[in-house]
Amino acid sequence: MNFKVVIEEDEEVGGYVVSCPSLPGCFSQGDTFEEAVENIKEAIQACLESLNEDEIKSYFTIPSAKIVDVVA
Repeated sequence: MNFKVVIEEDEEVGGYVVSCPSLPGCFSQGDTFEEAVENIKEAIQACLESLNEDEIKSYFTIPSAKIVDVVA
């Protein structure tokens, strides 16, 4: 699956904060852009593993949700 993520530079403390809007509550961070991307992949895996099958299906029936391929 692919997921769109939002990466923001944290100007106050440095590094990057990243979230996955398709999975509410799925956030991560990293000291570098590349580290933040790798960390959100792990966070997405953890978020998906914590959901049961019905919950996962409900995310994909939300009109604003898009299904994309993600290598995590």
